[in-house]
Amino acid sequence: MAFRVQRLVVGVFQANCYILFCEDSRDAVVIDPGGSGRRILRHLKELGARPRYIILTHGHIDHISASPFLQRKTGAEVLAHPADVRRRSILGLIWMRLEIREITECDEIPFCGSALRVIHTPGHSPGSISLLIDDVLFSGDLLFAGGVGRWDLPRGNFKELSLSLRERLKNLPDSLRVLPGHGPETTLGQERKTNPIFNPQFSGTY
Repeated sequence: MAFRVQRLVVGVFQANCYILFCEDSRDAVVIDPGGSGRRILRHLKELGARPRYIILTHGHIDHISASPFLQRKTGAEVLAHPADVRRRSILGLIWMRLEIREITECDEIPFCGSALRVIHTPGHSPGSISLLIDDVLFSGDLLFAGGVGRWDLPRGNFKELSLSLRERLKNLPDSLRVLPGHGPETTLGQERKTNPIFNPQFSGTY
């Protein structure tokens, strides 16, 4: 079965929200609805999609703020890593309005004849995850085109972030498409060649 990936830039922080849409089943997955909930819902309705899951790559407000609205309107299951779910101060009152199923390393979420595999990639936050399906990696705020997510926010950690990039992704192919939490898409090979943080000598200062 074939699926499409559509990107919506949402909220005041211009975060990327991704909609995975299965053309055969009409099922959908929403990744990181960080704002513009009514716009996301309208887009789902235009597709004729049935949202099954809302997956949060991490717990920062610019990636989760429309989740309560979308869960209430669609009944979709919200999935997130326990290291962020259990530190609810990261999310404030938004967490309290969500019913969340916790997902961890190597969990697989079935979708459109394939599955989204969870890779725990901490550093930007303790519960940051990346999601791998077929030839696509949704990297959240771990990896951007030409950069990485901040590690100077509360509970961020540069050492963990650099290990996530160099160790947890090391067996993935260069050809992999990377769809980040902000900005344009890239490939893993391009970032390995040009992104300074992949250099083991990188000290954490650009």
